[in-house]
Order: sequence, then structure tokens, then C-alpha cells
Amino acid sequence: MSKEKNIMKKNLKKEKLCSSAFDLFISKGINNTAIDDIVKRAGVAKGTFYLYFKDKYDIINKIILQKSRQIFDEAMDATKKSHIIEFDEMCIFFVEYVINYFKDNKLMLKLINKNFSWSLYKIAVSRLDEHDEVEETVTFFIEKLIERGMSGEEAEITLFLIVELVGSVSYNCIINNEPTDIDSIKPILFKKILTMIA
Repeated sequence: MSKEKNIMKKNLKKEKLCSSAFDLFISKGINNTAIDDIVKRAGVAKGTFYLYFKDKYDIINKIILQKSRQIFDEAMDATKKSHIIEFDEMCIFFVEYVINYFKDNKLMLKLINKNFSWSLYKIAVSRLDEHDEVEETVTFFIEKLIERGMSGEEAEITLFLIVELVGSVSYNCIINNEPTDIDSIKPILFKKILTMIA
């Protein structure tokens, strides 16, 4: 077997494991899903799982990273297509896109909930080719914040705080309906975000 075919075969197995794990985490929950369930659904041997992942939490982290990246890619793509020029409006459009995504994908929100900002941070510092689009998004927002007079560190932390705020508020309002529903809280959330980036 050629080296390229071997790499493709390995990538396919890894993707099958991730896809199977994601489906099970969404349908059964993380705590009710065992590695045995994942490998059975993927149709691979248990030893194959350990070629790619250390344990169940390793695959969870990789899935959260992958799904968070997907959300950021989609949100930035939609923001670009909106042709909005003003940075404040771009931020609100981007955030609203993410919130609406979570409204339409509650199970996804449950899976990634508190780890959304961690994923952003992980992507930002990884500098891996596979995260180019997300890194570009992160860099864009950080550069705009620096243009507004923030230091690089303050801009990074501000972006982290905004993502943390959006993730936590979305989770509590969409999943728990606390302290109120997400549509009622959005105007206040947007106001606070605009204050943070001013």
C-alpha cells in the first residue's frame, strides 16, 4: 500500500471514530458513552481507538475543538458576506450568528457549553494549518481591538472574555431559560459587548 493511501486510510478511521463519538455524545450523553460504544459504532477494533486518542476525554476535546472551529468559520463567512464595514456592527453580527446557531443546535451547545472559549484559545495558540481560517478570524478581531488602543494582551483577553460571555449566556438562556430567554437578553448582551470593545 502506498504511503498516501495508508495516510488516507488512517484519517478515515480517525474521522469515523470522531463521527461515531459525536453521534453517541449527542444522543446518549458523554457520561453514558463508553469507548466500547464508540469503537463498536465506528466498526473498528478497540486498539485502533488508542492509536489516535489517549482516552475518552481526548476525543471529547478534539471534537469540541473541531465543532467550535466549524461555528467560527461559518460565523466569519456569514459576517464577510454581510458586507458590514463598521467594526461594532461586525462584532454584533458575528455574535448574533453564533447565538442563533446555538438556538438551532441545542445539543451542540450542550456538548461544547463551557469549553467554547477554551477552544478559541486552543485554536489561537496552536498555529496549525488546519485552523488557518479561525486563526485569521481571531487575528482580525485582535488587530481591530489593538487599533482601538488596546495592547495585544488586552485585546486577546477581551476577545476571550467576549467568547466566554457569549458561550455562558447562550448556555444558561437557551438550555436553562435563566435568567430569561436568549432573545430578551440579547440587547443587554450586545450593549455590554459594545462597551468591552469601545
